Amino acid sequence: MPKALDTTIVAVVTDIRLGTEPLIGYGFSSFGRFAQGGLIADRFAPRLLRADVLDMLHGDGLAIDPLKAWAVMMTGEKPGGHGERCVAVGALDMAIWDLAAKARQLPLFRLLRQVFETETSLVSVPIYAGGGYAFPHNDLACLREEAERFRTMGFRAMKMKVGAHSLEVDCRRIETVLEVFETGDKVAIDAMNAYSSPRVREAAAAFEPYSLRWFEDICDPLDFATHRAIASAYRPPISAGEALFSASDARNLLRYAGLRRGHDVLTFDPAHCYGIPEYARILAGFLDQGWSARDFQPHGGHLYSLHVALGFGLGGCECNPHNFQPFGGLADGTAIVEGEASPPDIPGIGFESRNLLMDLFRQLVQS
Repeated sequence: MPKALDTTIVAVVTDIRLGTEPLIGYGFSSFGRFAQGGLIADRFAPRLLRADVLDMLHGDGLAIDPLKAWAVMMTGEKPGGHGERCVAVGALDMAIWDLAAKARQLPLFRLLRQVFETETSLVSVPIYAGGGYAFPHNDLACLREEAERFRTMGFRAMKMKVGAHSLEVDCRRIETVLEVFETGDKVAIDAMNAYSSPRVREAAAAFEPYSLRWFEDICDPLDFATHRAIASAYRPPISAGEALFSASDARNLLRYAGLRRGHDVLTFDPAHCYGIPEYARILAGFLDQGWSARDFQPHGGHLYSLHVALGFGLGGCECNPHNFQPFGGLADGTAIVEGEASPPDIPGIGFESRNLLMDLFRQLVQS
């Protein structure tokens, strides 16, 4: 993971009080893209601050309506150009949903079920551990130790990285993890869009005998022709969506990439694709074409993604138990039961259940 990558944290502070404390919503810009503090400060936060609060209030008067606030943020924006502003809007949107759920004294997933009328009674979702980055020294030994640690924590599956080494080295790394997780359906691989079209064909041929859980981000995210070619030839599941940020791009993926319903996996990151309103449109577009919500497993590896997965009844989500701290992972002390987890049963996203993360948010509010 490039060490230069950073993230943006935001706090939406109101004059509404819960007891003696002001109502505050928190958010951040997830992992894998650069921070968007400039766009937030110069473009999107000022629109919210200039807007008439009464125009953004929910009908119950308790707090800002996230859907109305999203429309305010997107006022005057032109179609296209989704690679940067989507992350800025997504970070603010996360904080506004946190705020809205706290105002109603609901965990976020319950508010999502109300707003989007989701028919699901799930109380937990399957999670897998994200990791498997290359270690600078003793890579195979460290990789095996990491996989064993994930198993000890209760994870039944993990995702590891490929594409930074030769295929011979990547295969040895996969086999090292398989020694711990035992079967291919418990190990996913993520190429992070590193492969060219010819190279991904070689990689797919090398990886296919392992019958892996899925092969993620196989090439350039907009190279739908290569996605289609691999989907037609590679028997195990492939995964796509993490590096696409809008309903229009998702629609093109659906139309042209040859993905297989009920087989391949969709890993759109709700914090990267303009937040929950756009994520809901992406989900609806696939459902209209016969896909299931269970085909979606959002990228991110943090509490927000877990709420989205539970709120929309998705098939699971990523968890980053030790990478990207203090953002990644579950609530402090959460038990993983039979490979599944739930967010904390407290209002909002539950960042307050993560001590180190809340220390960071408090510094932001006090500064």
